[in-house]
Amino acid sequence: MSWHERAGCREVDPDLFFPIGTAGLALVQIDEAKAVCARCPVRERCLQWALDVGQVEGIWGGTTESERRATRRRSARKGAERIGVKAS
Repeated sequence: MSWHERAGCREVDPDLFFPIGTAGLALVQIDEAKAVCARCPVRERCLQWALDVGQVEGIWGGTTESERRATRRRSARKGAERIGVKAS
Protein backbone atom coordinates (compact mmCIF):
# COMPACT_ATOMS: atom_id res chain seq x y z
CA MET A 1 0.00 0.00 0.00
CA SER A 2 1.45 3.39 -0.97
CA TRP A 3 1.64 6.32 1.43
CA HIS A 4 -1.07 8.06 -0.62
CA GLU A 5 -3.51 5.29 0.21
CA ARG A 6 -2.89 5.74 3.96
CA ALA A 7 -3.15 9.54 3.91
CA GLY A 8 -5.50 11.17 6.41
CA CYS A 9 -6.78 13.53 3.72
CA ARG A 10 -8.16 10.81 1.45
CA GLU A 11 -11.69 11.37 2.68
CA VAL A 12 -11.45 15.20 2.84
CA ASP A 13 -12.39 17.68 0.12
CA PRO A 14 -9.10 18.43 -1.71
CA ASP A 15 -10.04 22.11 -1.99
CA LEU A 16 -9.35 22.42 1.75
CA PHE A 17 -5.64 22.00 1.02
CA PHE A 18 -5.51 24.73 -1.61
CA PRO A 19 -6.58 27.95 0.10
CA ILE A 20 -6.75 31.10 -1.96
CA GLY A 21 -4.77 33.82 -0.24
CA THR A 22 -2.95 34.09 3.05
CA ALA A 23 -5.32 36.24 5.12
CA GLY A 24 -8.86 36.23 6.45
CA LEU A 25 -10.83 33.07 5.72
CA ALA A 26 -7.79 31.52 4.04
CA LEU A 27 -6.08 31.44 7.45
CA VAL A 28 -8.99 29.46 8.86
CA GLN A 29 -8.78 27.05 5.93
CA ILE A 30 -5.02 26.67 6.42
CA ASP A 31 -5.53 25.86 10.11
CA GLU A 32 -8.20 23.29 9.23
CA ALA A 33 -5.96 21.63 6.63
CA LYS A 34 -3.04 21.55 9.05
CA ALA A 35 -5.31 19.94 11.66
CA VAL A 36 -6.02 17.09 9.21
CA CYS A 37 -2.29 16.76 8.56
CA ALA A 38 -1.50 16.70 12.29
CA ARG A 39 -3.54 13.48 12.63
CA CYS A 40 -2.15 11.88 9.47
CA PRO A 41 -0.03 8.73 9.79
CA VAL A 42 2.01 9.61 6.68
CA ARG A 43 2.47 13.36 7.27
CA GLU A 44 6.28 13.20 7.21
CA ARG A 45 6.31 11.14 4.00
CA CYS A 46 3.88 13.58 2.39
CA LEU A 47 6.07 16.54 3.33
CA GLN A 48 9.18 14.81 2.02
CA TRP A 49 7.42 14.09 -1.28
CA ALA A 50 6.39 17.74 -1.61
CA LEU A 51 9.97 18.86 -0.95
CA ASP A 52 11.45 16.26 -3.31
CA VAL A 53 9.23 17.22 -6.25
CA GLY A 54 9.22 20.94 -5.53
CA GLN A 55 5.46 21.09 -4.95
CA VAL A 56 4.66 24.78 -4.78
CA GLU A 57 0.93 25.04 -4.21
CA GLY A 58 -1.18 23.81 -1.34
CA ILE A 59 -0.77 22.34 2.11
CA TRP A 60 1.41 19.21 2.10
CA GLY A 61 2.64 17.39 5.19
CA GLY A 62 1.19 20.11 7.36
CA THR A 63 3.17 22.91 5.72
CA THR A 64 2.23 25.90 3.62
CA GLU A 65 3.94 27.01 0.44
CA SER A 66 6.02 29.61 2.31
CA GLU A 67 7.01 27.12 5.01
CA ARG A 68 8.31 24.69 2.39
CA ARG A 69 10.25 27.48 0.65
CA ALA A 70 11.90 28.31 3.97
CA THR A 71 12.75 24.63 4.53
CA ARG A 72 14.33 24.41 1.06
CA ARG A 73 16.39 27.57 1.73
CA ARG A 74 17.62 26.20 5.07
CA SER A 75 18.54 22.89 3.45
CA ALA A 76 20.42 24.66 0.66
CA ARG A 77 22.36 26.77 3.18
CA LYS A 78 23.27 23.71 5.26
CA GLY A 79 24.40 21.86 2.14
CA ALA A 80 26.54 24.80 1.06
CA GLU A 81 28.06 25.09 4.54
CA ARG A 82 28.95 21.38 4.50
CA ILE A 83 31.01 21.80 1.36
CA GLY A 84 32.50 25.14 2.42
CA VAL A 85 30.62 27.42 0.04
CA LYS A 86 29.02 30.66 1.22
CA ALA A 87 25.34 30.67 0.40
CA SER A 88 23.80 33.99 -0.53
